[in-house]
Amino acid sequence: MAIDINCDMGEAFAIYKCGDDEGIMPFITSANVACGFHASDPSVMHETVRLAKKHKVRVGAHPSFPDRQGFGRRVMKMSRDELTDCIIYQVGALKAFLETEGMPLNHVKPHGALYGAAWTDEDVATACATAAAAFKVPMYGTTGTLHETVWPKYTKVLWEIFADLDYDDQGRCIITRHHTPVTPDQAVTQIMRVVKEGKIRSINGKDVPTKVDTICVHSDTPGAVAVAKAVRDALGPYLVKN
Repeated sequence: MAIDINCDMGEAFAIYKCGDDEGIMPFITSANVACGFHASDPSVMHETVRLAKKHKVRVGAHPSFPDRQGFGRRVMKMSRDELTDCIIYQVGALKAFLETEGMPLNHVKPHGALYGAAWTDEDVATACATAAAAFKVPMYGTTGTLHETVWPKYTKVLWEIFADLDYDDQGRCIITRHHTPVTPDQAVTQIMRVVKEGKIRSINGKDVPTKVDTICVHSDTPGAVAVAKAVRDALGPYLVKN
């Protein structure tokens, strides 16, 4: 088993800062870089790509509903074709900066409400997968949802567990507008149980079977750098090599 550590990054905008990307980058193996529709701007995207290159971290696109004011955490009603084009536009922007730095696009991971909507809405799930397939890259997704039944028809899927989010009884992370702080020990306990037992514990105490190829730590969670370091240290021999 080789497990990746990913992080949602590049979510600053102009003079506004979000998360400690420089502090967290040494502890991850892949970065999901915001593409401008929930956060980021061209300069932030390019700077984040350069930072990832410096630390030999693979880079994927983190597209969103066009909802900068709500940080991409509000569901928007869009047609399948309109949403597909919206995602392709975002991924293409990031890919241009990657090509400028001589780096490949590694994956696509939808952000926030887009990620969650694709659990249950077939049009949203199909739009996301169609866009990723256009770039011939894998996606990061959640088992037990349409990510598992729709996305593999279009491209490879790597199964994701969040170190710093709670889970419901269906084995889905609970997407919040603001991330609640977790301790490094809490994050490690959650992810190592998945790695060793294939189970995630819900907020109601239910053990839900799941799978994991990549573990997410959020850059905007309080104490994110300490959480990322603890997760990397705990994974040890399970960690994928860059």
